[in-house]
Amino acid sequence: MNQTAHTPVIEVQDDKAKVDMTMPQLLQNLARTRPDSVAMQEKRYGIWQPTSWEHYQERVSDFAHGLASLGVQRGEILAVLGDNRPEWLISELAAQSLGASVVGIYPTSIGDELHHIIASANSRIVVAEDQEQVDKLLILAQDDPTLGIERVIYYDPHGLEQYTEELLVEFTDIEDAGRAWGEQHPGWLEEQINAGVATDTAVICTTSGTTSKPKLAELSHRNLLSMAEHLATADPITSKDRYVSLLPFAWIGEQMLAVACGLAHGLTVSFPEDASTQKADMREIGPDVMFAPPRIWESMLTEVQVRIDESGPIKRALFGWGYEISDRVATKQLQGQQPGMWLKMLNIAANAVATRSVREQLGLTRLKRCYTGGAPLGPDVFRFFHAIGVNLKQIYGQTEITGIAVVHRDNAVKFDTVGVPIEETEIAFGDHSEIMLRSASVFKGYYQNAEATQEAITDDGWLYTGDAGYLDDDGQLVVIDRLKDVRTAPDGSLYSNAYIENKLKFSPYVEEAVVLVNESTHTAQSEGAAPRLNVIITIDPTTVGAWAEHERLSYSTYADLAAKPEVYNLVAMEIARANEDLNEGIRIGRFVLLHKQFDPDDDEITRTRKVRRNVIEERYAAVIQALESGAERVTLTSTVTYQDGSVIERPIPLEIFDLSTFEIPAGTKQRKVWSGRP
Repeated sequence: MNQTAHTPVIEVQDDKAKVDMTMPQLLQNLARTRPDSVAMQEKRYGIWQPTSWEHYQERVSDFAHGLASLGVQRGEILAVLGDNRPEWLISELAAQSLGASVVGIYPTSIGDELHHIIASANSRIVVAEDQEQVDKLLILAQDDPTLGIERVIYYDPHGLEQYTEELLVEFTDIEDAGRAWGEQHPGWLEEQINAGVATDTAVICTTSGTTSKPKLAELSHRNLLSMAEHLATADPITSKDRYVSLLPFAWIGEQMLAVACGLAHGLTVSFPEDASTQKADMREIGPDVMFAPPRIWESMLTEVQVRIDESGPIKRALFGWGYEISDRVATKQLQGQQPGMWLKMLNIAANAVATRSVREQLGLTRLKRCYTGGAPLGPDVFRFFHAIGVNLKQIYGQTEITGIAVVHRDNAVKFDTVGVPIEETEIAFGDHSEIMLRSASVFKGYYQNAEATQEAITDDGWLYTGDAGYLDDDGQLVVIDRLKDVRTAPDGSLYSNAYIENKLKFSPYVEEAVVLVNESTHTAQSEGAAPRLNVIITIDPTTVGAWAEHERLSYSTYADLAAKPEVYNLVAMEIARANEDLNEGIRIGRFVLLHKQFDPDDDEITRTRKVRRNVIEERYAAVIQALESGAERVTLTSTVTYQDGSVIERPIPLEIFDLSTFEIPAGTKQRKVWSGRP
């Protein structure tokens, strides 16, 4: 290690007491000190159903007793499969009350991925949400009896009334059985909770698995609660704050805020009715704190762009005026300057006629601060949200350090950095500028994988992140990319594929971009040859579809739309503009529009929407070869299996667009950040 930065260690006695407790112990305290306050609320049939801290504790106790009646013991791992619901948190806290832990599984997981997690965790009891998840588990149990699933506890009974499998049991039945079991064993659960210590494993989170099957990272109560306290030191969180749980609890990001911060600071967690009502439910709740990966913020911006493009010329002009004013104010504030009196007055007017209505539509009006992480967010997206008055910050961390290690501070947000370390977190740089981190939130290790654990953590507690980066002049961390993906440009500067991909993905028309480096051509660049980076692109069907409708361009399917010459020209203009901001040696030369979107079920992206580059390079090898060889088109073969079992193969021709002779048509206006068209 050749460079180290420290943040001050804050001595707070109350905080030390919290980080020495377990989360069930915190729940007991909240139930005792704030019994009638709302712990969480779920929208059902259009009505918000609140749960108090006292009732929350009662349900956790009943379910914990129910698990005990099934023989769950200290050290076991309970698997939970489903969307965010109160029952997930009840299951998690109940398992932890017994000294067990939970492993979360993404609700979209299927087949081998699902089998891998359950088998690796040796989970004999699985809590599942509904019929869809139960069906997956029944197939697994039937196909592999050695998997060891003994009970599947479901909490949404719709569609399961006629199921007769012996391993199935309803969530409320376990609570009822637990209530009876608890009456026969008074005081037993309190003894188990009091026996818990902060170093016990609380949660097992799966890693992203971009290059291999996900590993199981063990996080202790101290890991989670230390992170919650240190984050609150940087950004205060109070019991009056509201949080809307939108993302799977299998993701470390949701465990950070909804669970750890929720219990450490007593904030209220709200669960939308379903995915289709999330936006409306967000507007009703008006959260104070929010955390979402880049794809959520990008989709919000896309929604704004589509809405504005569909509005009349007067509304567009009015919003454009208001946005420009608000952007000037935000820029000054982020630079540590105060806007003048006249600009402040204009900003009040701009907020009234333009930006406030956008925040209201997105449900962001009450936000004090919000975070993004898990992948880089384009600087232009950052700029947009700050311009409309949203205090959006980048965080940096990993599952192995409980999600957050570095975060922007208020009025110190730089769009190309991820901020500074949170309290009691150290940062250093090893070989090849690898970022290394050390804090009380560094995980215990990978479950039953001592070799991988030893490779990830040094003897003195430093975590190897596998990312390259550096500190800028203001002491803020700049993350370049994964070490294996960092490359050297012809001018000697470091760059990453992700940086270029984010430039491209800021376009509302680009959903995903995978930049490909032809090593032989890249070597030739250093000898003076023309730059040649290639890219595979998937278009955004919403924005491109809206653009096609505006241009009166008919199409039938996604593949048909992506193959249109007009769409190729549209994307070519977006890439050409992105090229203007890139150094000569790392500009895009050729691209192809894929006939389909990347799908986690096809292993092309992870459940958190990170591209599995090795899968893309293998599956689309013919496309990559055509891009590198200078071919004008390539034909893929798609295999289609119908419900009757018949299988056919059909050819899919893809055109390749060469940008070497392309020029943006004269007179074409620059597209505004808030619009999908000039």
